[in-house]
Amino acid sequence: MTVATLADWRSRAEKLHFRDQAFIGGRYVDAVAGGRFDCICPANGAVLTSVVAGEAADVDAAVVAARAAFNSGRWSNAAPKVRKSVLLKLAELILAHRDELALLETLDMGKPIRDSLAIDVPGAANCIRWYAEAVDKVYDQVAPTAPSALALITREPLGVVAAVVPWNFPLLMACWKLGPALASGNSVVLKPAEQSPLTAIRLAELAMEAGLPEGVFNVVPGFGPTAGRALGVHGDVDCVAFTGSAEVGKLFLKYAGESNMKRVSLECGGKTPNIIMADCPDLDAAARAAAFGIFFNQGEVCNAGSRLLVEESIRDRVLERICDIATYLRPGEPLDPKTRMGAIVDSTQLERVIGYIDAGRSCGARLHLGGARARTDSGGYFVEPTIFDGVDNSMKIAQEEIFGPVLSTIVFKDADDAVRIGNDTIYGLAAAVWTRDIAKAHNTARRLRAGTVWVNCFDHGDITVPFGGYKESGFGRDKSLHAMEKYTQLKTTWINLEA
Repeated sequence: MTVATLADWRSRAEKLHFRDQAFIGGRYVDAVAGGRFDCICPANGAVLTSVVAGEAADVDAAVVAARAAFNSGRWSNAAPKVRKSVLLKLAELILAHRDELALLETLDMGKPIRDSLAIDVPGAANCIRWYAEAVDKVYDQVAPTAPSALALITREPLGVVAAVVPWNFPLLMACWKLGPALASGNSVVLKPAEQSPLTAIRLAELAMEAGLPEGVFNVVPGFGPTAGRALGVHGDVDCVAFTGSAEVGKLFLKYAGESNMKRVSLECGGKTPNIIMADCPDLDAAARAAAFGIFFNQGEVCNAGSRLLVEESIRDRVLERICDIATYLRPGEPLDPKTRMGAIVDSTQLERVIGYIDAGRSCGARLHLGGARARTDSGGYFVEPTIFDGVDNSMKIAQEEIFGPVLSTIVFKDADDAVRIGNDTIYGLAAAVWTRDIAKAHNTARRLRAGTVWVNCFDHGDITVPFGGYKESGFGRDKSLHAMEKYTQLKTTWINLEA
């Protein structure tokens, strides 16, 4: 098989057709008010296309379509084997359109094409396939009552689910919500991030082709204060599943309280401590994991290992190895299959990342590597892999989520000190600890206030394990069977057998 080159991907990009409308009730439509916004390519700052800007009226139309589809029972009451068949077909279609979806993702968001092909698209298909297979394997319960009664405990779909997803993994995050929500029998209104709406819009068409009934899956592109808020306050939305910033997550809690007390599930980022003890069993592996843990996807990862906590005696060796790895992770053309690090998603996020780098300098941290824009002649939004040393955990760069390729190195004295520093954050999404001492590993993992703790690895896992956080990283879980709980509600049916 011929491996596609940079020239091949550029040629394909020139021929690519962009779907740019909302998808409501089984068809593509323009916004009621006619609004549109430009979709910018982060690699060069050029306009890819203009996309429909949905507002409250468009959200209402999508919710009406979703509710009608739910009430019809065509999907909500479909036999499990029917839902399973359709979702399996959707997974197949995602893989069949792998190159197209990967290209849309890279052009729209700026990540390397190699990652879109190897991680995002296969991960999305695997997620949909896994929940398809789970549909007919989730059982209800019979309560242990006296013989005079039969008490049934059943799970029912909530109804209309609003999925609001971020721009860093647009297709994958959408499928993390869609898989369990659709498998449970709900109808969905998806609002993709305005920075990266293209794969979501195309996915709706593939879902229809797979056999999903009209109105079960709707996509409304738009901005947070308009389309996002409209979903949050809508009285006929039963659930909001959100991944994004803590600031916006709190708004959805407020919207729920102001409207119908809809269920809210939040995944709101993190400030992951990656703890390397002096007795780490493999410093090379730890350094490689630390480098990829912050520079993968340009650092635009909610559980990025942005805080490197390293025992003082091994700090210099660890930093030297991370810097060596960073030399071949420098930003490049995202469509080049050789590129390992792409562009920051847009100019606003670029300015945010550069602002944090400036803040790191001004607060007294030592710039150990990088710290500047890259590929400025491209017109795109690139930042060098950046490492700060001598960071105190109270500094801004150690406390606030940067969402860029910026690593803060913090020295600790012992395991107790590492746990104290690791937990000294408003976030609690993930953490990691490297040690050859199994007792120390268990004790440290138990004391870290995080939804996921990796031991002697970083960012490992698959669709079978839940993902979510503690504290202001939010609540609710994506992935695994646990995710289906937030898209269903329990019903008790008590039958008096002595009547």
